[in-house]
Amino acid sequence: MAAKTDEAALGYEQARDELIEVVRRLEAGGTTLEESLALWERGEELAKVCRHWLEGARARLDAALSEGKGEDGSTGEGKDTAAGADED
Repeated sequence: MAAKTDEAALGYEQARDELIEVVRRLEAGGTTLEESLALWERGEELAKVCRHWLEGARARLDAALSEGKGEDGSTGEGKDTAAGADED
């Protein structure tokens, strides 16, 4: 269970950097099958942590954009559509 706690404590940059190192070691070869499998499993865990952080960042950006659209009552879509129509 300690591994799950460690994963939750990893920041995006830490997980990404460790994942890069895992990939480098796998690509370099020279490891036993057992070591390669352990590296692969760790890489999958790290990729999951990175995805979690990125999904959270996307949700925060989407929420911020939604709030920004609601401030003046417009969605901003009309401006983009009008600008696109003028260019044709």
